[in-house]
Amino acid sequence: MLRSGTFALTALLAALTAIGPLSTDMYLPSLPDIARGLAASTAQVQLTISAYLIGFAFGQILYGPISDRHGRKPVLLAALGLFAAASLICMLSTSIDMLIAARALQAFGGSGCIMLARAIVRDLYSGSRAGRELSVMGSVMALAPVIAPMVGGVLQTAFGWRSIFVVLVIAGACGMTTIWLVLPETLKQRAVEPVSPASMLRSYSIVARNPAYLAYMALATGSYAGLFAWISGASFVLQNLYGLSPLYFGIAFALGSVGYLAGTNLATRLVMKIGLDRTIGFGCCALAAGGLGMVTSVAFGLTSAVSLVLPVAVYLAGLGMVLPQSIAGAITPFPERAGAASALFGFVQQSVAAICGATVGVLLAHNAWPVAGAVAFMGVATSLLWLSTRGIRARAATGG
Repeated sequence: MLRSGTFALTALLAALTAIGPLSTDMYLPSLPDIARGLAASTAQVQLTISAYLIGFAFGQILYGPISDRHGRKPVLLAALGLFAAASLICMLSTSIDMLIAARALQAFGGSGCIMLARAIVRDLYSGSRAGRELSVMGSVMALAPVIAPMVGGVLQTAFGWRSIFVVLVIAGACGMTTIWLVLPETLKQRAVEPVSPASMLRSYSIVARNPAYLAYMALATGSYAGLFAWISGASFVLQNLYGLSPLYFGIAFALGSVGYLAGTNLATRLVMKIGLDRTIGFGCCALAAGGLGMVTSVAFGLTSAVSLVLPVAVYLAGLGMVLPQSIAGAITPFPERAGAASALFGFVQQSVAAICGATVGVLLAHNAWPVAGAVAFMGVATSLLWLSTRGIRARAATGG
């Protein structure tokens, strides 16, 4: 069994959180081909992303209290099993409606992985130490959006879009085997009351009444929504408008994702020296700069894919600094409700991202303005939130 504080455990938790990026980023190069193969419109194919986010959001609401009561490991195994089964249905889909429904079910399983990984971190760590652990996990996890679109581009070119879901079935099965063999149960004190709608509402109401929790959740939600504005539109903008092939799209998307890897690595070094809040502040500056850089690129009519990918990399570097620290700040006050705190956090984060992504998908037409405008809005809004809620977070940090 793996021990706390070891890189092996951190790497395993990072692999669990990578389920989300793998499930989304690997099939992005295939979206135009899925539209052609299933006779679907751009907006309909984009709904496979929004459906995933909605399933991801609602799944976490259930997993949190259940894992607080019954433990992390058995719930995690069930979630991975559902993810693998739903990925198989995605591969066998014969219509866009079937694929949309299967993606929602796939997300319902995959949501347990990231939510429970966060809860396990809170079982073992708190405060800046939890922030550092989440940043290290983010650094490892950040390899997924770098590698996944390139792998997806190769699979799409060689075998077609269904092969991508075959790979996800295998990933789910391997994850179940590894968890069964090496992951210890980390929940030391289980919730006493049985899981019921009333008990779930009580847990969530306690968490939601904490002003600092709400402030950290707002920071993470705003920055994450900008990411999904990019994810929702990137494939169609870079392939249909900028003329990239699926393989070159995968490479371009991966290069932008390197920014997230850089941001999480930088946060790992900063957070133990300057604390959660100042690390988030530096990240917010990068979010705003990256978003405004995208708007500038589109406004000047630049036609190179690099003109969008570079500012996205800056935005994602900011996300790599903001997201792990915001999660740590939000869940630290709730050692006895880490599952519920992580679940509510993820539900709100994914729901807003789904709305943002769906809006971008509907507005996409013949230019990149919907993507650039949404990313810029979220970057600037997150920076303003950081400034306006500093007092709330400072009082929580000092016990006020």
